[in-house]
Amino acid sequence: MSGASGIDIAMMQRALTLASEAASRGDIPVGAVVYRGDEILGEGANRRELDHDPSGHAEIVAMREAGKRLQSWRLHGCAMAVTLEPCTMCAGAIVNARLDRVVWGADDAKSGACGSLYEIHADPRLNHRLEGIGGVLRDESVALLQQFFSVRRGR
Repeated sequence: MSGASGIDIAMMQRALTLASEAASRGDIPVGAVVYRGDEILGEGANRRELDHDPSGHAEIVAMREAGKRLQSWRLHGCAMAVTLEPCTMCAGAIVNARLDRVVWGADDAKSGACGSLYEIHADPRLNHRLEGIGGVLRDESVALLQQFFSVRRGR
């Protein structure tokens, strides 16, 4: 968890609350918060099942809300806390939104694009790169996911 600030941890705690709300609706428990300093600009939880939307990932929902609030698609000076390592779609959107940093809880060995499978956030071939910090409140993030899938599988 090297490099995570107290604000990052507080924002991850909020993201965990959002993830729990997603689980209660039947969506995979992932929550995300876009923030600048200690100000929350956008937040979201997975909504794929709720909205029947393949792009309804927590990160996308949070960035859309932040963009509307800032009246700009460019999220310069902002960070994101998300409970699960972003996938390729979300990592690409994070780069394109020009976020300064992304912190995540659980690594995603099957589809993580910020270190597990790819490092989209840091790829020098892209026009923007950003800091990535994994493992912020990892145990809590993993526990939410494990509990959700355990219930879903009937264990």
